[in-house]
Amino acid sequence: MKLKHLPLSAAILFALNPLNAMAAEQTTQGNEQTSKDDIEVITVSGKYSVSQTLDTATGLGLTLRETPQSVTILTSDRMFDQNINTVTDAVNNAVGVVTEETDNVRNSFFSRGFSVDSYQLDGVPTSWSLGGDSGETVADVALYDRIEFVRGATGLLTSVGNPSVSINLVRKHAGSKKLKGYVNLATGSWDKKSITVDVANGLNESGSVRGRVVAKYLNADSYVDNYEDNKKIFYGVLETDITSSTLLRVGASYQNNDPRGATWGMIPTYLSDGSQADWDISTTTALDWNTWESTNTNYFASLNHIFDNGWQLIANYNKIKYEKSTKLLYINPYSLIDIETGAGLGAQRYNSYGESKQDSFDIQLKGEYELFSQTHEFVVGALYSDQSAFTYTRDPVDKDPELQWDSVPVDNFFEFGGIPEPEWTEAETQTQDMETEQKGYYAATRISVNDDLKFIAGGRIATWLRTGFDWSGNVDYGDENEFIPYAGALYDITEQHRVYASYTEIFKPQNRLTKNGDFIDPLVGESYELGLKSSFLDDRLHTTFAIFNIQQDNLAQIDTSFVPTAEQQTAYYGAQGTESKGFEFEIVGQPIDGLNISAGYSQFDAKDANGNEVNADISDKQFKLFTTYQFVNTLPELSIGGGVNWQNEYSSSGANPVIADQTDKLEQEAFALVNLMARYKFSDNLSAQFNAENLTDEKYKSNVGSFRAYRYGKPRNFTISLNYNF
Repeated sequence: MKLKHLPLSAAILFALNPLNAMAAEQTTQGNEQTSKDDIEVITVSGKYSVSQTLDTATGLGLTLRETPQSVTILTSDRMFDQNINTVTDAVNNAVGVVTEETDNVRNSFFSRGFSVDSYQLDGVPTSWSLGGDSGETVADVALYDRIEFVRGATGLLTSVGNPSVSINLVRKHAGSKKLKGYVNLATGSWDKKSITVDVANGLNESGSVRGRVVAKYLNADSYVDNYEDNKKIFYGVLETDITSSTLLRVGASYQNNDPRGATWGMIPTYLSDGSQADWDISTTTALDWNTWESTNTNYFASLNHIFDNGWQLIANYNKIKYEKSTKLLYINPYSLIDIETGAGLGAQRYNSYGESKQDSFDIQLKGEYELFSQTHEFVVGALYSDQSAFTYTRDPVDKDPELQWDSVPVDNFFEFGGIPEPEWTEAETQTQDMETEQKGYYAATRISVNDDLKFIAGGRIATWLRTGFDWSGNVDYGDENEFIPYAGALYDITEQHRVYASYTEIFKPQNRLTKNGDFIDPLVGESYELGLKSSFLDDRLHTTFAIFNIQQDNLAQIDTSFVPTAEQQTAYYGAQGTESKGFEFEIVGQPIDGLNISAGYSQFDAKDANGNEVNADISDKQFKLFTTYQFVNTLPELSIGGGVNWQNEYSSSGANPVIADQTDKLEQEAFALVNLMARYKFSDNLSAQFNAENLTDEKYKSNVGSFRAYRYGKPRNFTISLNYNF
């Protein structure tokens, strides 16, 4: 084990040599204190590009062009133009990332063929709650300045290495010394009503103390029967320049999501004659008494100090508390619906409340040093988080005591709606009690061979442990002190074209159970990426082209041959020799005055050692485009825009439940969702905006992964908003 950690130890000792440290001129940019020499000088054109440095991949504070991985950023302007409101909306419009909807609250994210199981807040790694059931994926983005997507494994900074994508939610900061902000009123399809307020100001005469407040309220019905969305969001942040070299930031956020008529699971696939049902898009398995309330409270603090020699110390603390309370109805899709009467299904009534708490700490030291007449960068850091979670359930008073799970018949699913809310018992059963501990120690250095050639080398010692119990039984898995290396190289062919390569290992404990009730072995593998980053038109347009290869063993896949039992609903097997290979292309910028564009294409091919597709229930080819144009010379008050999100077909397979020896596919054919926007400015302060989503009213399945059940995506809808800036 000691030999295993030698590369990291050597890197730390080598780069921390005090003789190598050099002083660097300091600057403050966008309220982030950084060293000028750390930042590559680039010109940012348009509203969909950024000049800020990123810590999401390496922690070294590199620009987009300096990061040896594919990166997509959704800026606040892009999210405003396209009316992006939730984390799921953002994922749906980011290059190379796809969403699989489970119900109104839970969503799964995938990239390069693999699932996403964590995210970051201002660069601090954070875990989803179990299945995202505390509302993280439907959280509102009103409090974020931008969302960063770094595709490929980022095991240097996040968890224990995941080859999909790292999502970093960057909060709005209190950077303004003067009063500024906006008020936005919106209405739209399904009786949507919302108001958003964002105000920032200096709090003393010098502006050394600054504050910002964001608040939002949303109420809307839905295209799904019985469903009503209710959200309340509040965010406040305070910044103070303790000295000219020290910035302190503290803040808190509150998000309450209280939907009515919330679904648990999806609509069933099969009728009694073995045919697949084609339901109306408004079909639901929920009733008006179903609720799924979730509340997210987050307290955070960060300290950023720059030493006289130019080195930077950053310390962060996050405290997150998720609360959830549900009254739900689950329709069992493994039963068949009588084609004549609509009978045959059973329903489980469910009442629960739960809570999860997570405390996260991280500290990071980074700076520059000189060696062999060249300037190099170095970062060293440590992260720790502890998450506890519990859930209690209550049974209906009339539950059959002979059954482990509640079950009542659905008389006629064609006319669904006759199951009243039951009386619930006072007695409670604890069904979840888990602790998750994560620790990480990492270091990386960027070595400049010359002005054109640079190498990045680093590693992380990671610990991830989960203990306790949940619905599947006792939980006790994870690993300690796993070493995950990271390496990258960048070479400037010309001033406009840079090639890069990166490599990292993959290690990820898994909580999926086999049909024998055992945990699948940890996911292990390697991830490679090779790319070209270019700029055109005097740096107005930026492109990235990347090819990647990911190799993994023990990838959890649904075992469709497993017959559900009272003790276990789903089983998985570990696919061996899985390989995902593909490429991505992205273009972002402002090629001409007034025209902002963001577009990208991605595809992958993921198969196991036997040639079987893995995760075939998500699309493996995507094209995403969004662009806006302001008539700067003829009618500058008017901006119009639009885009299209295209996906190829995806499916899941299994045995037909009626016709012996017949294998079926639950499939979604390729489809495109078209979006439009238009904005008119009545004055410098006042504007009105129109957004149309799924303009052609495409009917599509947003989840086919369960085979015996599926879900429809959102049909055509409109939003009209009035925005006042000050």
